Amino acid sequence: MIQAADIREWRSQGVVDPRGRRIGELEAVYVDTRTDEPAMATVRVGLPTRRRLVFVPLDGAIVGPGYVKVAHDKALVKRCPSIGTDDVLPAEDEEAVFRHYGLAYEPGANGERRLARR
Repeated sequence: MIQAADIREWRSQGVVDPRGRRIGELEAVYVDTRTDEPAMATVRVGLPTRRRLVFVPLDGAIVGPGYVKVAHDKALVKRCPSIGTDDVLPAEDEEAVFRHYGLAYEPGANGERRLARR
């Protein structure tokens, strides 16, 4: 697993899929609020005038010189629920992001968020 301190250094670096195809630029890291471990990243995608942020899990991610390689195909990542570049993911939309990747979603014991931006 990539440590939070390590991946913060890679903000603004390219994000690529397992075949090396560029997806976009790493924008932020989100940790799992239950473990405080890096869980997801947002990737800036789209044309310069129509940018958006998509979420991608960091399980299996590999950091290389100038890139972060994620374990998910470019097409799957680009179809993930997205937010605007200045927006915040609403708590009620977190489950859709997890479901998109076939991941189990459980909110905190008191219904709190599962993801927190670091």
